[in-house]
Amino acid sequence: MKITYFILLLLINSSILAQKGSIQGSVTDDDTKTPVSGVNINLLKNDKVDFSDLFGRFRIKDIQPGQYELLLSHIGYKTEIIPVEVKENSEAIIKVDLKKSILKLSEIKIGGKRNIAVNTISAIDIKLRPVNTSQDILRIVPGLFIAQHAGGGKAEQIFLRGYDIDHGTDINISVDGMPVNMVSHAHGQGYADLHFLIPETVEKVNFDKGPYTTNKGNLATAGFVEFSTKEVLKENFIKLESGDFNTQRAVALLKVLNKNKNNIRQQFYIASEYFKSDGYFKSPQNFHRFNLFGKYNVWFRNHSQLAITASAFDSRWNASGQIPERAVRSGMITRFGSIDNTEGGNTNRLNFSAKFSSQLKNEWKFTDQVYFIRYGFNLYSNFTFYLNDPVNGDMINQQEKRNIYGTTKQFSKNWMLGNKKIVTDFGVGFRYDDINDIQLNKSVKRKYVSSVQHGDINELNSFAYLNQSIDMSDKLNIAGGLRFDKFNFGYKNKLAGETSFAKQTKSVVSPKLNISYAPSPTLKIFFNNGVGFHSNDTRVILKNTNGKILPKVFSTDLGIMLKPSKNIILKTSFWQMYSQQEFVYVGDEGIVETGGRSKRIGIDISGRHQIANWLFADVDFNFTKPRSADAPKGENYIPLAPNFTSIGGITAKTKNGFNGSLRYRFIGDRPANEYNTVTADGYFLLDAVMSYQIKQFEFFVSAENLINSKWKEAQFETESRLQFEPAPVSEIHFTPGTPRFLKAGISFKF
Repeated sequence: MKITYFILLLLINSSILAQKGSIQGSVTDDDTKTPVSGVNINLLKNDKVDFSDLFGRFRIKDIQPGQYELLLSHIGYKTEIIPVEVKENSEAIIKVDLKKSILKLSEIKIGGKRNIAVNTISAIDIKLRPVNTSQDILRIVPGLFIAQHAGGGKAEQIFLRGYDIDHGTDINISVDGMPVNMVSHAHGQGYADLHFLIPETVEKVNFDKGPYTTNKGNLATAGFVEFSTKEVLKENFIKLESGDFNTQRAVALLKVLNKNKNNIRQQFYIASEYFKSDGYFKSPQNFHRFNLFGKYNVWFRNHSQLAITASAFDSRWNASGQIPERAVRSGMITRFGSIDNTEGGNTNRLNFSAKFSSQLKNEWKFTDQVYFIRYGFNLYSNFTFYLNDPVNGDMINQQEKRNIYGTTKQFSKNWMLGNKKIVTDFGVGFRYDDINDIQLNKSVKRKYVSSVQHGDINELNSFAYLNQSIDMSDKLNIAGGLRFDKFNFGYKNKLAGETSFAKQTKSVVSPKLNISYAPSPTLKIFFNNGVGFHSNDTRVILKNTNGKILPKVFSTDLGIMLKPSKNIILKTSFWQMYSQQEFVYVGDEGIVETGGRSKRIGIDISGRHQIANWLFADVDFNFTKPRSADAPKGENYIPLAPNFTSIGGITAKTKNGFNGSLRYRFIGDRPANEYNTVTADGYFLLDAVMSYQIKQFEFFVSAENLINSKWKEAQFETESRLQFEPAPVSEIHFTPGTPRFLKAGISFKF
């Protein structure tokens, strides 16, 4: 009887399973007819959820037969509800074209198993923020601040999560899968110059804070930012801008090829930008930047895509440099004056990338990318004036030329284990930097005097990663991953007459574990854990055997996302980070600075409110306590590390063509040295942008530092000596922030 009952039970269960059906679909953009990835697909009455993949495809299995409705939502698109009938032992096929629309917070669901990040929302209107370069777009990341201190052509200093990241030591930045950071750079480790990216070509910005993502490796400790350029240009575009300080800018985006035939969709567009400005300093910057960009995309029946991009960038400028407070107090110079106005430099970059993505018959999806970068850098600086050379001054010259070769292979598949959905992602690749004639020289008025360092660097980073995401239930998701990186470092010291490379090899393993639980559609709890690392300059690694070659960062985030009403989203997280060692190569002096171990504890709070269909408000608060773990109390402050930052604003987008935003930036006072005896002053700024569109024309005006605050953008405690001084003085040296800066322009679409 027991055996008979068991057999009948199996037959009943198999009958029930056999009766189930499934839904397969694809989502495309109604205007461009290209796939839309990341669309939230919710099967109503059943609560099954899926997301469209790279090719806009999705599939929901194990559905009881019946009449259902599919709700499809995606930021920037109108939500669609599609009726669908599921029949037993069959698969319903649907195709949906999504129409562009304004953002509606009421349609965003924070429940479900995957993370819906507030960062995506804050990036909805890049053009409604004052943007002169793509470097300015970095401010979209809540808590991230930048500071320019060398005339506009040099990469900005970055602050995030209690880190003074310098120019990129602890943040991983990429564009269309290509690295922006320059390892073992002439000026500083991880140097990230985004000025080669034209802001108008940016389609979306993805970011996260902390080392929680397996496909991000070196430098991704405080976080990462990845830019994606437009896949398709809907219309041609020309923009002209003019502003204070003899500032002019011209931008053009033009379609060269645009075909859609026999299920093959092709487009090739080019973009160009020219920018010039004298800046607000007494000594004109004479800053010129030129960008040229091209992108070719082809889709084959929405199951394969080839994307080829190429770009060229060149920039030249003069700089007033950092000035000492005593020179301004005494009346020797004004806030916008300079001690050495022969600073400045030039830089250039060429990029080429080819990326092919496809879906195989076994439902595995893969992406293959290869890229090549040619880069040149030449910078003149004088931070200490006459400290080391009281006659000629202390000007230094940093320069290098490099080629970067890289490739990445990524694979992904969604599959079922019983009733649990599993997403498998893994990838392999390498990046090889071939750096020639990397130099640190003493100079006088940009004339070579002598060499401090001169050599060649070879640095190879090979990597592999695996990530498994499992839906334990409709409410619980667990994602675990492991990343392996291997580095081969080589340096040939030409100054010492070496003819062969000194070499070193090191590997690091970085585990990740992320858990999210959504007890209701309006609440999500997340618990992220991860280990990240940043490499150091090759010359440091080969000279210094006491410090760690690849110091790790251990990090944890515990937080919640809450939707207390249909038009409000709140996110808060408590986090902590522990770094094994903070030591970096100081390119300005050719020496090693060892910071030792450090710990950081912080709280991030973000809020988004849609006040009306046309009016949005957002605010972010970031509190951090950064401390050295090795120094005694009172001597354990981390210089320039932010303690409190906040950004926020109001954005209006109306149907009659008027758009505008009013935004603020605030950073609190922070220690400028280990003893907190010198303070780097905080500041509060207001920025505004207004635009009006009529037919094909758009008119706009922007104002930076609307209230004309006197603020210090970059600040350092530096020991220096002016030419007439008998002894050196250690105090704050700073670059003044921009005074009120007005800019207006017109764009034409056709």
